Amino acid sequence: MRGSAAVLALTAALVAAGPASEAPAATCGALLKLPPAAAAGEFTMYGHIKSLTRKGRRFELRFDPALWLTGATATRAKLEDTGSGDVANDYYVLEQGHRLLTFLVPATAHVTVLVHGTCTTSITVAQLAKSPPSDGFWLRVRIDTVRSLDQQYRP
Repeated sequence: MRGSAAVLALTAALVAAGPASEAPAATCGALLKLPPAAAAGEFTMYGHIKSLTRKGRRFELRFDPALWLTGATATRAKLEDTGSGDVANDYYVLEQGHRLLTFLVPATAHVTVLVHGTCTTSITVAQLAKSPPSDGFWLRVRIDTVRSLDQQYRP
């Protein structure tokens, strides 16, 4: 899978470092339900991490939003974009504009990444900042602050 090589390398490095790093075990089985549910006053969005940089005690995320479309919406959008309505795996990612948005990310935000196929593991924001995967993420945001980042599986 694209982008997971960096996460695999990061996970391997954590395991090799020994118990001091406390690398979490991967969880396999049922996929996370994405996008994550948003509480009142929060919203979710899909897109790609372009940079994640430490700024004092928190991080600054530069994020390229996209639309994750399924069903008839995906079919029609792909048809209009490419001339073919054939939507593999019943999803189509609509990329428009590539305008980067800036969000604040506390060091304590929850991060879930894919390790092997659909297996997931939790890592810290600092670990993600070292080598963010190119695959898309779902953000759960309150105002301008990211509460969680969850990597989307793409077959």
